[in-house]
Amino acid sequence: MEKMLNIKGRLCSLSGPVVMGILNVTPDSFYTESRKQTDKDIDERITTILEEGGSIIDVGAYSSRPDAKDVSAEEEMQRLIPVLSRLQKDYPDVPVSVDTFRAGIARRAVEEYGVAIINDISGGELDSDMFSTIAHLQVPYILMHMRGTPETMQQHTDYHDMMEEIMLYFAGKVQTLQLMGVNDIILDPGFGFSKTVEQNYELMRSLPEFSVFERPLLVGISRKTMIYKLLGNTPDESLNGTSVLNTYALLNGADILRVHDVRAAVEVVKITNKLKKE
Repeated sequence: MEKMLNIKGRLCSLSGPVVMGILNVTPDSFYTESRKQTDKDIDERITTILEEGGSIIDVGAYSSRPDAKDVSAEEEMQRLIPVLSRLQKDYPDVPVSVDTFRAGIARRAVEEYGVAIINDISGGELDSDMFSTIAHLQVPYILMHMRGTPETMQQHTDYHDMMEEIMLYFAGKVQTLQLMGVNDIILDPGFGFSKTVEQNYELMRSLPEFSVFERPLLVGISRKTMIYKLLGNTPDESLNGTSVLNTYALLNGADILRVHDVRAAVEVVKITNKLKKE
């Protein structure tokens, strides 16, 4: 069954699959090269994502790396406004996602700046108003699995049965969202969030299980700990490992790749599409 998203009243196919380029307007993202704060840096990053074949731009103003410091809602919004204004003015047809767990920011991003998708790392756990806000806004919602907060999540890796818990988490939240009238729900298993390196690989091996939800599946493993800790290198040296895992993810059901390196991910999509052709 072909998976579709209603983005601003337009049905968009995910049969591609599609690549989501990361635009971080934070000073402390785990991958140094992804930090974009000056107007020039932001303009260059937007151009790079689009020229290299990215279909969605995901803007984040709150670092969710382990042990990340808290940022106030006011500061998060002030970081977002310049880039969202630029995207709205110069790239009105490009689907923009905002990476936030705050309902107030989600509302302003959509209503004032035309944002098309909300990407919530907390699955509504960190703001009880998020689900009702998404139901009101009627935009696609990326529902991610995480325990705790970005500051504490790596203290919450003690699962009795990780996959069973994650599947029940999604089943319950998808049902709640559907009952509230939210139809466009994208699942993100949450690689690197409340999971050890071994648990991340268990999760990757289990990707086909998510097909039971018949929902778009987003995989975000770009340059993460599960790669560089296993290989004994750094985020800067983790592009090859990222491409390997993105290939595996696409062959096992991923519909959206959230990445720092758009060109490499687009090449992975082209090659895996070729492999899957009969």
